[in-house]
Amino acid sequence: MTNIRTDWSRDEIAALFDLPFTELLFQAATVHREFHPPEQVQLCTLLSIKTGGCPEDCGYCSQSAHYDTGVKATKLMGAQEVIAAAKRAKDAGAQRFCMGAAWRSPKDRDMDKLTDMVRGVADLGLETCMTLGMLSPEQVTKLKNAGLDFYNHNIDTSPEYYAEIASTRTMEDRLETVEHVRKGGIKVCCGGILGMGEAEADRISMLVTLATLPSHPDSVPVNLWNAVKGVPVQGKSEKVDPFALVRLVALARILMPASVVRLSAGRTGMSDELQSLCFLAGANSIFVGNQLLTTENPATWKDNDLLQRLGMHVAPAKPASRSAKIAAQ
Repeated sequence: MTNIRTDWSRDEIAALFDLPFTELLFQAATVHREFHPPEQVQLCTLLSIKTGGCPEDCGYCSQSAHYDTGVKATKLMGAQEVIAAAKRAKDAGAQRFCMGAAWRSPKDRDMDKLTDMVRGVADLGLETCMTLGMLSPEQVTKLKNAGLDFYNHNIDTSPEYYAEIASTRTMEDRLETVEHVRKGGIKVCCGGILGMGEAEADRISMLVTLATLPSHPDSVPVNLWNAVKGVPVQGKSEKVDPFALVRLVALARILMPASVVRLSAGRTGMSDELQSLCFLAGANSIFVGNQLLTTENPATWKDNDLLQRLGMHVAPAKPASRSAKIAAQ
């Protein structure tokens, strides 16, 4: 039986990454089958509840106010509008509904509206997830009490490369919020982005950081950077080798056996064959729906067709925490 470890060394992880491709996939697939049904995929939907105008200067992001990307800033959506979108997502097969706001951190005046969204989405029987930037412990408590299941806060890249993509916050800021969320009893969703000009060593270092946290993230999103005109990363980005992506997915699976590994942004640029290799390597979740925040996502029919051809099916839905509480009353 594979042990869940948080004491991985950088050398151990680098040695795994360098294994022959077929051996790495075999090890990853073996671990995957110990912890997850290999034919099941979780479906998630992501909605931008507040778009653009973010004060952070993340060099990869279309929503930063520092760059002219053509994305217009919007106000925070109303709770009922968000809940209606969540119902449509559920009807389309989603099991988790993620809500993202382009903020450095939410203002206290927004918390009541945010908690109303969480309650309303959870009452539909969906798992709830939010990504709102950095959080204080008090804000974590309010979201937890409303029934929030997951909080997404990616570390984006390695600690060594982080200053190359953002200057208005640090890796330490990111990890502090992850720790607030973990201690507050909300499940952590935390991953990174490939293709921002980072070296192979940075990708390995990113996984070292995640795999040696006090406890592994419950979900690990793996994103390919989507080209955005007008941002600094545009001049640094390089196309990620497909086999390098599969290796990283396999490595994430071996290092964090119980975590959900999600193919997130960038799937429009992946062939069916590449996505299939990622599933073989241990990926077991995707975002569905035509839009991911401000970028495109594969059409739902294409995802359904691919899963059908692979003989894979949607994982059984897990009740959201608030819905579970209501059912128990």
